[in-house]
Amino acid sequence: MLDSIFTQYDRVVVLDTETTGIDCRRDEIIELAAVAVGPQGIEDEMDLLIRLTPGRRLPPVIVELTGITEQMLADEGVEKAQAAERFAQLLQAPRTMMAAFNAQFDFTFLYFYLARLGMADCLKNLGMLDILTVYKDRRPYPHKLKNAIESYGVAAENSHRAVDDAMAALLVLEAMREENDDLMQYRNLFGFNPKYGVSGPRIGSIHYAPQKYDPELPLYALYAHI
Repeated sequence: MLDSIFTQYDRVVVLDTETTGIDCRRDEIIELAAVAVGPQGIEDEMDLLIRLTPGRRLPPVIVELTGITEQMLADEGVEKAQAAERFAQLLQAPRTMMAAFNAQFDFTFLYFYLARLGMADCLKNLGMLDILTVYKDRRPYPHKLKNAIESYGVAAENSHRAVDDAMAALLVLEAMREENDDLMQYRNLFGFNPKYGVSGPRIGSIHYAPQKYDPELPLYALYAHI
């Protein structure tokens, strides 16, 4: 399992979101999935479709990418507050770390989603880990989740459904730990493409550092971080 992380944390929550677009301030989460892992293995899981705000439409490109339709959200989705409360339950361990592949995207969406409901405080004092930042240090370009799945040979699929992608990210993270257990060195450290800068608003607890495609040293060896 994730040995080094569990020396300082009681639980790791690996999550993924599907959204109506890429603007975390304006777009909405339509699927939220997470896997909560403790020292003994998986402790809890969630996967919820979330209803759209009344009057909102789902862009055709999102339907094509995810297979999620407006009818699915209407028939199977839950209200935003219900999904938020279920997710907050996963963060109630005394010491929790959140992780995701391309965490900057998911975590900023999650913050604005919870803030609109007055629940953003549940994100305070969490450790944060970007699996993509670790992957960029270990493998050459390209750096999508499907590339990580193939590179580490894990039994998972990058389906663009949150439940599958969250589990895939967890399996990749576990494979990374087996390869080199330096994951705690990446806590609260997110790499970004120096050509384009940080995507979206910065998270206050995160140290951001420019990251090369083919680095000679791991990012944490080049930049002091929190």
